[in-house]
Amino acid sequence: MQYHAHAKVNIFLKIVGTRGNYHSLISRFMRVSNLFDTLVFVPKTSSEPFELVGDFNCSLEHNTLYKMFQMLERHGFAQEVDAIMREYALHVKKVIPKGAGLGGGSSDAATFLTMLNDIGNLKLSVQEKMELGSRVGADVAFFASGYESANVSGIGEVVEKCEETALDLEVFTPPLACETARVYKMYRECFLQSMNIPLAHVMVEMKSEALLKTYGKEALNDLYPACLKAYPTLASYAKEGWFFSGSGSSFFRMKEKVEQNG
Repeated sequence: MQYHAHAKVNIFLKIVGTRGNYHSLISRFMRVSNLFDTLVFVPKTSSEPFELVGDFNCSLEHNTLYKMFQMLERHGFAQEVDAIMREYALHVKKVIPKGAGLGGGSSDAATFLTMLNDIGNLKLSVQEKMELGSRVGADVAFFASGYESANVSGIGEVVEKCEETALDLEVFTPPLACETARVYKMYRECFLQSMNIPLAHVMVEMKSEALLKTYGKEALNDLYPACLKAYPTLASYAKEGWFFSGSGSSFFRMKEKVEQNG
């Protein structure tokens, strides 16, 4: 059985404080229905304890999928997940671009958690999956929630459902990968004093379509100027009417509605 790991965009992302080396945020995450990686278990032929097949640009020990496997082992599910991974290899068809602000790695991890929960009969509730997922990565809790749209705060661990249907979105990712840590470092060094906490609290009360019709990408995403400073070539891909997701490099907009002639 195939599982889809959907991308997300940040309708807005406002920094509202710092927590040690981390940044506290208030953001609206929205699932992208037409952009996803595909995960499937395939009977394995190797003797590797954890076999992962896919186009990844990091070592296994740094991969969020392997981190999810290790986290479940540490939290009382070693017997169940080891039994699954002795029998199957995890194959991932990567479609979500890397370094794009679309949460591909986090979505893969949350989807893998769901696969293990289903096949291993771990009997984890959605809330338990969200809590366990937050230990692996900042955005994993959102993807584990299954929500189409949510207000996300803290460092990504607080996820509250937003009562709206996901918008029909078009995503454009330039041939540029942005490193999240570099963008946040640039924000802290150059833009931290420009935090607008009152505006963040206004935005969190608005529906996503209204936000996109009211504000531009500069007002909606506090990381956009930091990303431009860290990656100057990004400016050549910015277009009017497009918005910026996460720490980049992807832009998105609502798909235009085609008028039907009677």
